[in-house]
Amino acid sequence: MSEALLCLNAGSSSLKFALFQAAAEPALIARGQIEGVGTAPHLVARAADGAVLAERRWPDGAAHRHDDFLAELLSWVDAHLGVDRLAAVGHRIVHGGADFAAPVRLDAEILVRLDALSPLAPLHQPANIAAVRAVWAERPGLAQVACFDTGFHCTMPPVATRFALTAELDALGVRRYGFHGLSYEYIARRLAALDARLASGRVLAAHLGAGASLCAIGGGRSLDTTMGFTAVDGLMMATRCGALDPGVLLYLMQSLGYDAARIEDLIYRRSGLLGVSGVSSDMRALQASAAPGARTAIELFIFRIAREAGALIGTLGGLDGLVFTAGIGENDAEVRAGVCKRLAWLGVDLDPAANAAGAPVISTPKSAVTVRVIPTDEERMIALHTLAVLGLDAEAAA
Repeated sequence: MSEALLCLNAGSSSLKFALFQAAAEPALIARGQIEGVGTAPHLVARAADGAVLAERRWPDGAAHRHDDFLAELLSWVDAHLGVDRLAAVGHRIVHGGADFAAPVRLDAEILVRLDALSPLAPLHQPANIAAVRAVWAERPGLAQVACFDTGFHCTMPPVATRFALTAELDALGVRRYGFHGLSYEYIARRLAALDARLASGRVLAAHLGAGASLCAIGGGRSLDTTMGFTAVDGLMMATRCGALDPGVLLYLMQSLGYDAARIEDLIYRRSGLLGVSGVSSDMRALQASAAPGARTAIELFIFRIAREAGALIGTLGGLDGLVFTAGIGENDAEVRAGVCKRLAWLGVDLDPAANAAGAPVISTPKSAVTVRVIPTDEERMIALHTLAVLGLDAEAAA
């Protein structure tokens, strides 16, 4: 009988999952997601070859939350595994705070400490914690491991993590942490396998999806990133505003009467592509729309990426490679072209045909900067970390 790992990536309105064999290099068994959590949930599970294994819709599922689906997902996993055994569950936990950088086996005390960080990631941390508790409710004895989105950025130098605030606040952990770390860790690992020379150089990775950020990677290590204390900082996103003059928040409170809850709702849920366009938070819908606000939102999204890229390239001291990843980065040729056009001053020379085709390398041979598209795989990184924490990688290799 072999063992398997379930990797969970609970987002604000989705629950991604992947099932891997517990081996030194985990082999994918199946992956899928439940999207539309809180509206009209839709489950799709696919085999490693892409074949659909299960699909279900809940038209009356608006009241269901992430934890409502875990029992059904675990039952499906058991049925799909047959005689194999589910050995552990690994989780993406968005915020590890000052205390948690490396992956850790979860217990009740650690979970309480992670739950206390929920105000710093209100779209994600509560869903992450709810998934852990739901698994414990169904399988109390099943080992669970937390893998932190902030962990990859622990290599940033102190000057890149410090806010220009008092030493007292810095000592309390009010600093820049960075996010999307599991994605960037996977990109650095994958790039080392694809192009070791480039991976050892100065690389700007662009994780562009509903959440979006940039990471300056030097020699495979995070040196700087656009997200900071919370996951609302940096780039413009689907519904998040990104970097914002703090004076705007003071104005909203003092002159317009906004309270904390209304400000949180504005900057996390009603800004970004949705707020600017007045149409949608989905880039695909915006590109299909004739509404003036849709074009404004797309142009601002591209502008902000290029603007923030300039700062991170300054941290790197130049640029050898640019990597696009995540939903928009992997699939949207228009956004990639727009960013590359604004970075042409660096010697970025885009191959339009390769870009349109979504080729692995979309720069021309004469480009001073190699531009790649690398699909991310956060769930695989979760699997690798879970194996290491529980010692299952050593057992599998024995």
